[in-house]
Amino acid sequence: MQLTLTMTSLLGGLFLMLATLDAVKAAPNEVNKQSITLPLTKVQSTTPGLHPQLRLQQHINRSVRRLARMKRREAPSSRELEERLYKRVTSLQGEDGALERRYNRMGVPRRSSSHTFEKRFNRHGVHQTRPKKSAAGNNLVANNRKGKNKNKNQLAAPVPPPITTADQPSDTDSLGLDIEAQDIGYLATIQIGTPPRNFEILMDSGSADFWVGAENCQSQDGGGCGNHIFLGAQSSSSFQDTNTQFQVTYGTGSVQGDIITDNVLIAGLNLPGHTFGVATTESVDFSSDQTPFDGLMGLAKSQLSEQQTDTPPESLAKQNLIPDAIVSFKLARLADGNNDGEITFGSLDQTKFDPATLVTLDNVNADGFWEAAVDASSVDGTDTGLQGRTAILDTGTTLMVVPADDATAIHNLIQGAQSDGQGGFTVPCTTNATVVLTFGGRDFAIDPRDIAFQPLDPNDPSGDCVSGIASGEIGGPTEWLVGDTFLKNAYFSTDVGKNTLSLAKLV
Repeated sequence: MQLTLTMTSLLGGLFLMLATLDAVKAAPNEVNKQSITLPLTKVQSTTPGLHPQLRLQQHINRSVRRLARMKRREAPSSRELEERLYKRVTSLQGEDGALERRYNRMGVPRRSSSHTFEKRFNRHGVHQTRPKKSAAGNNLVANNRKGKNKNKNQLAAPVPPPITTADQPSDTDSLGLDIEAQDIGYLATIQIGTPPRNFEILMDSGSADFWVGAENCQSQDGGGCGNHIFLGAQSSSSFQDTNTQFQVTYGTGSVQGDIITDNVLIAGLNLPGHTFGVATTESVDFSSDQTPFDGLMGLAKSQLSEQQTDTPPESLAKQNLIPDAIVSFKLARLADGNNDGEITFGSLDQTKFDPATLVTLDNVNADGFWEAAVDASSVDGTDTGLQGRTAILDTGTTLMVVPADDATAIHNLIQGAQSDGQGGFTVPCTTNATVVLTFGGRDFAIDPRDIAFQPLDPNDPSGDCVSGIASGEIGGPTEWLVGDTFLKNAYFSTDVGKNTLSLAKLV
């Protein structure tokens, strides 16, 4: 599993929002094998704005590390990723410009005179430094937020709300997905322990371990693990420690701790004594106050699990609480304002897609990730000529990251697109270009708003935007990591028992 950079945390995520504790108390274990759905919340960054080019590099850093892990290849070192980010910083500010910013999920490093970075790792694949005050007592980002230093190289950008709460799902057996920042992650709320308490959980189809912070959690940066909800014997009478340790390293960040058992409630379905992890040590990616979730639920196949335990949907299916170990996603787009994201366990919510467009694909990944063959790709009806590609479909990745030649081939067909020379691309914010990926003979179009991911200048919405498609050199020449840039445009479902994944057009 992996996460990272202001590119949000490329991570990139998902939170479950439940109704109320009373509603949970009223929902006993059902043995009629119903599917259940939770709202998915969009999480917004709680940190000051950051230049879109720096967010882009953070997303790229996180993605290449994530894909390297998925493909069991050597990832770029932390130093290499730092160098890439610093190169982008200096391209915006110049070598003498100091980027002074306090540690947070979206932060970027500041070089010291010795050209080294302080070793503070975050979700976004970079290290960060403690803030250095200017003579006026304000750092660069703070000055930009106050209207100072406004020029074409300014590094600050407006900050969206940290979390956009999902609407109540139309299906009573569903949970909504809350939205993190500008569609960078998706969260849901579940209950854990006795008495049950709400935990905000990042939903990640690209990993297979479930954990929350422990009551004695310590940050690798020193101190506690932030303003989060923690689990342990003091807060839950059903908590049991198995005295077995686990460790999970993600694309950006890591946790280690103890494997435990405790009661887990997902949309009212009870998993008594479920086996999962509590993190006693978290990297700053997870322990920061700026991280809006209390834990992470991996929803790939359990053969990937470092804890060597079943995922929650697999356990629900084995206990006949849902028909099958199926997980389905409808990811909302912040710009739409509908906030109707949801995650469904056990089936597909047919109110969210057109059944006539449903395609079911073989999972071609032997390791447990969700990967399918891409038949073709095109831009405004013109074939890119890219054949024999496969795509790992990953809700935990914000962007779509492909090999450099493939990214160039796609952007060459988008009028006004330009390479930034560092793995990213810009497109006109007003682009109407339609990028289409074909799976199972069915075309799935990416909304132009998802291609024009974020304006370079927030005051010029008709200027250039960072592209939602970037290049990354880790992985094979035919392997793509396809995240939320695409997945916001399709209904996405996985089936552990059949080892298949499905896509359909949204309604």
